[in-house]
Amino acid sequence: MQLRWPDLASGRADHAAGAAVEIAGWMATAGRANHFLLSPEPSCCGGCVPSDPLFAVEVFANAPIVPQPQALRLTGTWLVGGDDASGWRYQLHDARALDPPGWRAIGRRGVLAAGPLFCIAGAAHADEATARQAIAATTAVDIHSHAGAITGVKRVKTSEAFREVAQPMRAGGMAAVCFAIVSDSPCHQVYADHRIHPFRSPDPGELYAYGQLSFARVHFLVRSQGLAVITDGAALRAARAGTASAIIAAEGGDFLEGRPDRVDEAYDKWQLRHLQLTHYRVNELGDIQTEASEHGGLTDVGAEVIRRCNARGLVVDVAHGTYDLVKRAASVTTKPLVLSHTSLSQAPGPRSRTISPDHARVIAGTGGVIGVWPPSSVYRDLDAMARGIARLADLVGVDHVGIGSDMMGLTVPSVFDSYADLPALAAALLNAGFNQQDAGKILGGNYVRVFAASLG
Repeated sequence: MQLRWPDLASGRADHAAGAAVEIAGWMATAGRANHFLLSPEPSCCGGCVPSDPLFAVEVFANAPIVPQPQALRLTGTWLVGGDDASGWRYQLHDARALDPPGWRAIGRRGVLAAGPLFCIAGAAHADEATARQAIAATTAVDIHSHAGAITGVKRVKTSEAFREVAQPMRAGGMAAVCFAIVSDSPCHQVYADHRIHPFRSPDPGELYAYGQLSFARVHFLVRSQGLAVITDGAALRAARAGTASAIIAAEGGDFLEGRPDRVDEAYDKWQLRHLQLTHYRVNELGDIQTEASEHGGLTDVGAEVIRRCNARGLVVDVAHGTYDLVKRAASVTTKPLVLSHTSLSQAPGPRSRTISPDHARVIAGTGGVIGVWPPSSVYRDLDAMARGIARLADLVGVDHVGIGSDMMGLTVPSVFDSYADLPALAAALLNAGFNQQDAGKILGGNYVRVFAASLG
C-alpha cells in the first residue's frame, strides 16, 4: 500500500495500521541511522525536526540507512498511535530503502502535498534578487483585488479618498491588477456568524445604478494614480515589473440585472474585461457557494452571459459559484474559465468558499486558472500559502494556478496585503520547490495566457 503525506491529514493513514506500506520523504538526521524521523520536506539540519507529530513518521530500520540529497522511498510495517514518549503518532517498523543511492530523485513537490508544519529556517532560501528575477521574467498579475479601497457603499457614494496602490505595485513588481467592483454591496452585510449574507432584495435598477458608480470610481483611481488600463492580450503580455496597469473587473454580474446585453455596454463604456458571474447573493445568473441553491447551478441567463463574454472578449470568472454552476459553465464556454480566489480543500464544509479537487479539475479542464488567496485563517504566512499553491499545482498542473489576493476584500487579516511584498511571495514559491519558470506562470503567466485566449 502506498501512502502519501495528505493521507496523514485525511485519516487514510490510520486505516493502514499493521499493513505493509511505502512512503517517500526526507530523513531528519545528520548521518546514517536506523532510528530517525521522516519528513515531507528537507529539514534545515540534523537537529531541526518536525514540530507536529501528525506530519512526521518515526522510522525503525533493521539496518542503518544513509541520508540522501533527495527523498527516499521506504517500505515497512505501518503502526499508528505508538507509545513513544516523543509523541510521534505514525511509525514505520522493519523499514528498508527501496532504492539504492543514485536512484532517480523524487523532487520536493513530488512528496510535499499535505504541507509541512515544521521549521526549515536554516534551509537554502531564494534571496530577494533571485525572487525579483522570477518576477522580471513574467507579467505578474493579481487576478482579483479591491486594492486602493475601491469598494464599499459609503466609499462609492461619497467618493472617499483612495489608498495608495500604484506605488506598492511598482515597488514589488506587480505589473497588473484586476480591480474588481462589487455591484451587490448594497444588499449584503456581515452577520453574527462572521459570514457575509444578503439581507434584502434590491430595488429595480438599484444595482445597475450602483454598478455605474462603482465603475466610475475604478476609473477615477486609474486616472489619479497614473495606471494604464489594459484592454487586450498584447498589452497585458507587454506589461512588466516597474509598470502599473489595471484590468477592469466586476465581482458579481448583479449590475446586469438579468440583461446579457449590458455586458456589451460595460465592455464599451467601462472597458470591462473580466466578469465574475456571482458574489454574495443568488442572482439572475446562478447559485453561490455560501447560500442555499435556488437555480440548480447556472441559469439560462447565466449561460447566455457566458456566451456574450466569449463573443465580445471578456474573461469569465466563476468564483463564488457552486460546483453545479461551474460544471455547466464549463459545458457552455468556448474559452478558458477563471476561478479567481479560493483555496483547495479535500472536503469543503457546508457554505465553504474553498473548492474540492473535482471542482478544481473542472476549471483546469477548460484550460483555465484558479487563483489562490491569502487569508490568515487558511495560511499562517507566505510560506504556508506557497505550500498551498504547490498542493493545488500537484493536483491540476502548474499551468492552471495563479494568485488572487482579494486585497481589501477579506474579512480576516491577509498574509499578502501589499504588492510591495510580491518578492517575498515569489521567494516562498521558489523555496516551495518551483523553478523560476513555473513560479512565473503562477505569478501571472498563466493568467496572461487565459486573458489573451478569452479576448481573442
